[in-house]
Amino acid sequence: MAIIGVYEARTRFSELLDRVARGERFVITRRGVPVAVIEPVAPQRRRKVEEVIEEIKKFRKKHRLNGLDIKELIEEGRM
Repeated sequence: MAIIGVYEARTRFSELLDRVARGERFVITRRGVPVAVIEPVAPQRRRKVEEVIEEIKKFRKKHRLNGLDIKELIEEGRM
């Protein structure tokens, strides 16, 4: 992880962002004291359709209607 002063970071910010986008990390210092870290944002994990379907199936197994009729519940305003 590279260490860079605040003045240099300010003047080379666009270049720093390009380097961060490629995976580099920087510690920004003010008068030699670390004050910030610039690092890439962790990519969010996309869930696969299959994972979502499995979660829905598990939910449905745990939450049964126990003989209740959905149409009747909707008509009663309970759903």
